[in-house]
Amino acid sequence: QVQLAETGGGLVQAGGSLRLSCAASGRTFSNYAMGWFRQAPGKEREFVAAISWTGGSTNYADSVKGRFTISRDNANAKNTVYLQMKSLKPEDTAVYYCAAKRSYYTGDAPNEYDYWGQGTQVTVSS
Repeated sequence: QVQLAETGGGLVQAGGSLRLSCAASGRTFSNYAMGWFRQAPGKEREFVAAISWTGGSTNYADSVKGRFTISRDNANAKNTVYLQMKSLKPEDTAVYYCAAKRSYYTGDAPNEYDYWGQGTQVTVSS
């Protein structure tokens, strides 16, 4: 089992920045690829970004490329994945979820991921 806990959400004006964190506990964190997804009211959960278990490979949804950066810290038992978000837009408003996948490789489909956090709300005002 892997337990995930997201923090860092909040209310920000358009053009602002936020950094989300996801702390993992349980199984060996470095054996999991990690992803961020989001879900806006009335919409399906969508892929945002993912990172391989070494951090050497990342991929992003087209809608966030150049604005969001995913990273991870496997060292010193930090076991944390981050999502740095810049130039935020009102359409980025959603609940953001962290997810873990038992694989080196990243993926962009929710059903590829084995464990999920509870989510953190991000609201971008215009």
